[in-house]
Amino acid sequence: MTEPQSALLLRRQLAELNKNPVEGFSAGLIDDNDLYRWEVLIIGPPDTLYEGGVFKAHLTFPKDYPLRPPKMKFITEIWHPNVDKSGDVCISILHEPGEDKYGYEKPEERWLPIHTVETIMISVISMLADPNGDSPANVDAAKEWREDRHGEFKRKVARCVVASLFRVSN
Repeated sequence: MTEPQSALLLRRQLAELNKNPVEGFSAGLIDDNDLYRWEVLIIGPPDTLYEGGVFKAHLTFPKDYPLRPPKMKFITEIWHPNVDKSGDVCISILHEPGEDKYGYEKPEERWLPIHTVETIMISVISMLADPNGDSPANVDAAKEWREDRHGEFKRKVARCVVASLFRVSN
């Protein structure tokens, strides 16, 4: 039986990331027998509140990838306006192409089949450095980020950064 095109593409992207790692994250399979479920470790970007943290997330790819985007969920707790309280990441690049159900995105900002795991992860790292407060998935984090960025928001992020170091080592 031949492997689906999506599996071949994911295998190729994983091999490329292993051969030529990208600064800021690492990626691998959760289960060696399932190319559609990946685990990524994201290093908190330098000069941000997330610096020093190591955040674990899962990418779940649909069988018709790359026509549809994967879903991304942080496993490590993270306090961020664009990550809901259950860990689901809400950024334009992971939104389905077509109709804008959120009312604020340009079509070119949403998912396109040319995107790769690398472009997704670069977008997520950029999101950590520069949250989009106009379209929050976590309204409480967005409010704190706007109103008390260097107070309560910073304290909550710092707690997540410290906790991330203990969770990754376990």
